[in-house]
Amino acid sequence: MNELSDEEIAVLKPLQHRLKVVVADDHPVILLGAEHALRQFPDIDVVAQARQSTELVDVLQSVPCDVLVTDLAMPGGKHGDGLPLIGYLQRHFPDVRIVVLTMLENAALLKRLGEIGVLAVVNKSDDLAHIGLAIRHVVRDLPYASPSVRAALETLRIKAGGKTDDVTLSRRELEVVRLFVSGLTIKEISTQLNRSIKTISTQKNMAMRKLGLERDSELFQYAQSNGLMNLSGHSQEE
Repeated sequence: MNELSDEEIAVLKPLQHRLKVVVADDHPVILLGAEHALRQFPDIDVVAQARQSTELVDVLQSVPCDVLVTDLAMPGGKHGDGLPLIGYLQRHFPDVRIVVLTMLENAALLKRLGEIGVLAVVNKSDDLAHIGLAIRHVVRDLPYASPSVRAALETLRIKAGGKTDDVTLSRRELEVVRLFVSGLTIKEISTQLNRSIKTISTQKNMAMRKLGLERDSELFQYAQSNGLMNLSGHSQEE
C-alpha cells in the first residue's frame, strides 16, 4: 500500500468552509475505511453513505452534498453502475463534484473517466487519505489521480506512443466487441455477421489495441463499466 507523505497531506490547505461529502460503496469495510480516512481532514464532513445506485440517488435527492465519492462497480441498484451511472449522476446532479473510488486498474477505463468529465480517481489499493486530497482538488476544479491511477495512465500513454487523444472504435469493431462480451465465440460471431474468422479476430484485436487492453478479462471489464454489456440486468434510467 502506498503511504502518503507529509508533503502530500499538506499540499492543499483546508477550505474555509466545511464540505458535505457522501460516500457510496457496496463494501461496508470500504465505507468504514473511507470515513475513517476523511476524519484527518477538518474541512470534510461525511454526511451520508450508500451501498448501491438506488440508495445513492435517494440520498442525493434528500441530503445536501458538495462532493460524492463513489465506487465504479456497485451492482444491485436500479440505476446500474459503471460509466452509465456516472453519466446519470452528472445529468441529474450537475452541482455535485464526483470522486471515483475504485479497485479497477484498467487504464482504458481510467482514461475514459477523464474523457467524460470525472476530475478525480482514487484506487482503493492506495492510502485512502488520497480521497481527502481528491475532494480538495475537485472543489477547486482541479484534477487528481492517486499513485496507482497515475501509474496506470502513464503505462497506457507509453503503450500508445504518447498519444492521449480520445479512442474511437469503428462501428464494426464495436459490433464485434459487443457480441464477444455477450458470450459468443469468434467463430459464432463470424457466422452471425457473415465475415471470416480472420476478419473478426483482426477487428477484435484492433479494438483491444486501440483501448490499450491485453487480456480478454480486461475487455470484459471495460465493456461492463462502459455499459456495453449488462451482467447485472440493471437499467440505466434517465
